[in-house]
Amino acid sequence: MPVASYEDYARLAAAARQLALEAGRTIMVFYRDGTPVETKADCTPVTEADRAADRIIVAGLLAADPGIPVISEESTSTGPAPAGGRFWLVDPLDGTREFIARTGEFTVNIALIEAGRPVVGVLHAPVQGETYVADGMGGAVRIVGDGPPQAIRARPVPAQGPAVVASRLHRDAETNAYIAGLGAARTVSAGSALKFGLLARGEADIYPRFGRTMEWDTAAGQAVLEAAGGHVRDLNGRTLSYGKAGFINPPFVASGAS
Repeated sequence: MPVASYEDYARLAAAARQLALEAGRTIMVFYRDGTPVETKADCTPVTEADRAADRIIVAGLLAADPGIPVISEESTSTGPAPAGGRFWLVDPLDGTREFIARTGEFTVNIALIEAGRPVVGVLHAPVQGETYVADGMGGAVRIVGDGPPQAIRARPVPAQGPAVVASRLHRDAETNAYIAGLGAARTVSAGSALKFGLLARGEADIYPRFGRTMEWDTAAGQAVLEAAGGHVRDLNGRTLSYGKAGFINPPFVASGAS
């Protein structure tokens, strides 16, 4: 059942933000001190930083509202979406490869899904000390350090052409061909869900992703970008939806304001 009021959305967004910050602080301890790298069954890397952040977030979300199920990459990556169409979707450390490579471009992603759409979203970048929040009522803000929330808005494509942001570690030939056909004014490489933040605050215009992604990779970023006036659509022009079988995304293009 959808959240009924602004107060409920505000409560859940605040809880998600605080948990993202707490998880980020824990991740930074491992980032400074180091942690062994393991390989999961799907051949992707995982560290104790991923697991520690997962424990913080899952326990905290269930404490904030026991009635909302939690799907997290590190603790619930199989099975169908919860019945009722309302659940949390979490990537406790998005960009584990970036974390391992020490690029600093990794995030904590928390999103509330309702009827297949991400409505509340928190995207926290511990190294940059910045947090993006979609409040569930159409507002999007960026918070830097201990500063006040600043409203953000995606921009229309500039007359000189779009700024395109692409994955630093997952860029492929199809992505390169797509970018070449855009007449881009410039191309920026960035890791993890930070790409959604660049679009949401009007510093880039298009983010194409044709390789494999999972729903927890994109939900929080999509919530923020849509609240800032942007879009995330599959190659047929449909808004990216959530709760799909296996939680696997199709190829998509994220964009700023139309």
